[in-house]
Amino acid sequence: MKIKKARPQLSPESLNQAAECLKTLAHPARIKMVQLLLTGRYSVGELAEECGIASNLASEHLRLMERCGFFHREKEGKFTYYSIAEPHLEKLMACIEGRFGN
Repeated sequence: MKIKKARPQLSPESLNQAAECLKTLAHPARIKMVQLLLTGRYSVGELAEECGIASNLASEHLRLMERCGFFHREKEGKFTYYSIAEPHLEKLMACIEGRFGN
């Protein structure tokens, strides 16, 4: 007889919130942004360049992920800088890199 481990159960509201945030993360440019931001703070322009996308598109991706609580945003003069706000992103990225890394 196989013994099953007890796991905490998420409420329906928590499940919905988790699904929405995971859907938001599910884009190659957004995953790349998380990878970059786990190494330090970046401006919108720097992230756009590293991801090979236009700055306005990078801003839209960042805004969506900030809404999920993934990032902090700081304004310095005419530049906006982003950094990681959600500490669990590091573990999530480790899982992604472990599964899909070369």
